[in-house]
Amino acid sequence: MTLNAHDLRIRPGGPADAPAVLGMLDAAVAWMNARGNTEQWGTTPYSRIPGGTERVQRYTTENASYIAELDGTTAGALVLDTGPSPQMPIAPAEVPERYVRLLVTDRERAGLGIGSVLLDHAAEETRRAGVDLLRVDCWAGGGGELVAYYERNGFTATESFLSGAWPGQVLARRVH
Repeated sequence: MTLNAHDLRIRPGGPADAPAVLGMLDAAVAWMNARGNTEQWGTTPYSRIPGGTERVQRYTTENASYIAELDGTTAGALVLDTGPSPQMPIAPAEVPERYVRLLVTDRERAGLGIGSVLLDHAAEETRRAGVDLLRVDCWAGGGGELVAYYERNGFTATESFLSGAWPGQVLARRVH
């Protein structure tokens, strides 16, 4: 089963959503680790890494956060910003942009297309802001599955980078 935008309710996020977002991030770390991926986000639950809880609080207070709900429960989260994280070795675009800082979905609902619906919402929010460029960075390790996921969702790989030993890829989507 794949969802469409009408199956989900997408609403602005806020501080009260931080525990649910942290729960999804913790579950994502456990899921990745169970699949043998300990390099992307490490092995420590996100809520226990230094600054993890505070980062999610900032996402829900200082950034444009959106929560996807399915059947009245949180099913995913998206955070948009006006540029890449200052901690990443990525230059801001030379034109106005919106930047996906976080995309996470409930692992119990994996494969339903929740992330794709949230990315389409990001594109629409970007367009509504009068901005033509939506970018994201992601882990480019493993077999490149995450890069391929974003490409299937309308993004084009633009520049690769290393953050320490962490291989990353920046992708862009024009939304005019």
